[in-house]
Amino acid sequence: MIQQKNNLFWHKFNALTRRCLAYGFSGVRPFYIVNEYPKSGGSWLSQMLGAALDVPFPRNRLPMLRPCILQEHYLRPGNLKNVVIIWRDGRDVTISHYYYSLFPNNRGNQIQVDRVSADLNFDDINNIKKNLPSFIEYIFETKKNPKFSWTDFVDKWRENKNAVHVRYEDLREDCEGELQRIVLELTGNILDADKAREITQEFSFQKQSGRRPGQEDKNNFMRKGIVGDWKNYFSSESKEMFAYYAGSSLISLGYETDNSWIEC
Repeated sequence: MIQQKNNLFWHKFNALTRRCLAYGFSGVRPFYIVNEYPKSGGSWLSQMLGAALDVPFPRNRLPMLRPCILQEHYLRPGNLKNVVIIWRDGRDVTISHYYYSLFPNNRGNQIQVDRVSADLNFDDINNIKKNLPSFIEYIFETKKNPKFSWTDFVDKWRENKNAVHVRYEDLREDCEGELQRIVLELTGNILDADKAREITQEFSFQKQSGRRPGQEDKNNFMRKGIVGDWKNYFSSESKEMFAYYAGSSLISLGYETDNSWIEC
């Protein structure tokens, strides 16, 4: 396998190779596709699923020409097979996306940081509450990375019955049980409870980051590892802005029952 190179050509070539394998051979090899809107927990789930199915997860490198986990951000279902969709509250996704887009991290996101920093030109990237309304507008209007919004992804995949669906929040609540359910629905095989426990412990936030969930490192890909962090950053203006673009998607996914959260 060829390791990641931090240049645009390598990233485009890697994306094209993965797309060809996913859409052309996901029902043949098979390739197991963990599909998400970015910053929804796909890397975490891909690691665990690879261990559960005993197949590699080629991360930050060219994929393998044998059964493996492909973590992707595909908008169109097309003829994809063996797909797991991981959902996450779009407000938490937005906060994680902000950090990934404006703070260099240990996984090599400098291309993204340079592009977004030039587009937004914030005086102080640490003033997240002030910057967030503009950032929300930016990600929903420009659609640069990825080239679709969180709401676009919700509209395309929410009712897709050919995929296995899981919520990031449910994985945090009952990781072992959700992992067993995913394996059963995806393959028809039962994942042993002891193995599920070992896997969830091996890939826990604390084991991988060396920090407890909630202890933040803004320059680490695994920044904080908690649910509901958006409440620490969303001002009234941010709430109204997000509700304008994605309020109905929050409700359709069950994260809210109505728009009363805007007033809280």
